[in-house]
Amino acid sequence: MHQYDASLVDLVFDYMRARLQYDPVPLDHPGDGDKLRAHLDGLLNEHGNDPAEVMKLYDQHLSRAVISADSPRYLSFIPCAPTKAALLFDMVVSCASLQGISWLEAAGAIAAENQVLRLISDRAGLPATAGGCFVSGGSAGNLSALVVARDTARRKHGVDARARLRIAVSDQAHSSIINTLNIIGVEALVVPTEGHRLTGEALRAAIEADDDRPSIIGVVATAGTTNAGIIDDLAGVADVAGHFDLWFHVDGAYGGAGLFAPSVRDRYQGIERADSFVVDPHKWLFAPFDCAALIYRKPWLAKGVHTQDASYLDCLHTEGEEWNPTDYAYHLTRRARGLPLWFSLAVHGTEAYTDAIEEGLRLARDTAQLIRESEHLELVRDPELSAVVFRRKGWGSHDYYDWSHRLLAGQVGFVTPTGWEGETVARFAFLHPGTSMAMVREILATMA
Repeated sequence: MHQYDASLVDLVFDYMRARLQYDPVPLDHPGDGDKLRAHLDGLLNEHGNDPAEVMKLYDQHLSRAVISADSPRYLSFIPCAPTKAALLFDMVVSCASLQGISWLEAAGAIAAENQVLRLISDRAGLPATAGGCFVSGGSAGNLSALVVARDTARRKHGVDARARLRIAVSDQAHSSIINTLNIIGVEALVVPTEGHRLTGEALRAAIEADDDRPSIIGVVATAGTTNAGIIDDLAGVADVAGHFDLWFHVDGAYGGAGLFAPSVRDRYQGIERADSFVVDPHKWLFAPFDCAALIYRKPWLAKGVHTQDASYLDCLHTEGEEWNPTDYAYHLTRRARGLPLWFSLAVHGTEAYTDAIEEGLRLARDTAQLIRESEHLELVRDPELSAVVFRRKGWGSHDYYDWSHRLLAGQVGFVTPTGWEGETVARFAFLHPGTSMAMVREILATMA
């Protein structure tokens, strides 16, 4: 089963060619568990199956029970719209069994990944010494960064694992932040927001009013909340973090890509003072799943925390130019997940990325104006990035869910409801440059 099989290669490549040519990519449908289990029954057996029959099963039954995040009609959660170049090079990464563990084993792959990390660091205004690695997603990046914040604080203050430590977060922080704090044994100091935006003033007030100020060791700000695309007061938060000597982490998993868009770049002022920063290229930088960039201002602090010691790993730390991605996050084994983004950037250039991101921003602005002009629709708030939150006057929760199900059943769009201050509302997440205003109008017309 490790031998080259020309017919198997042709079978798979033919499917990939067809998939890459979908225009547009279909949404497809949620799966029926009983039907899927029936199709799969007995497939994994002692003697195997005809590859053509397995591919047919995948194509006709499994793949169509997966809602395509790369469809231009996928407007829920945060979509994924990888470039064809990135998708193709992801196949190269898999086909060549490229891993990205250490400089000793994968210097070429790591050098290319680091070139992309340098580009993102430059866009954020981080110093030339900044660096990090690619991880699977924002959750993994946030976890890895905040472990470094915790352990750096323990060394700085000379305390052990029993000491109480806290990190300030807003009441709008992503769920992965709270989950991370639970995992690493750090408490959350939840700071109330005004208009769903964390400000330096609110952070300062919360810290100064706290009875156990020394236990506060860091703060997390968000550069583009998932629900509404709100960017925190990064400059104000950075000022407070500097004043109180706090680790400043920026979660830009979704919105950090806006650093490439001149029309909104000024909203990120202050990010250049971050101690750590996360952005997910598999969101708004058009890379395939799973790809998140984790960057530290002082990567040697992360190396001091995440480097794993074992006798069989000693040889990884003897190279003069070593840069081991395994030293900058909680992982050890990792795929070279940054290479598809590197290839696509090298092929298309950064200007193409700027244009594509600006298109998502334009879609959000034009959609907001369309909603303002409607008699039965109402904006919840003006969009800051590419998420648009709005309501249909007179609708309750069940109306939104029924409408969402009808849209998907008719393959008109995948638009799931969301919550806003206790109310069920509608939300568009624009990211795919192939999404058109004609599609938006078609979806909004179903709410009449």
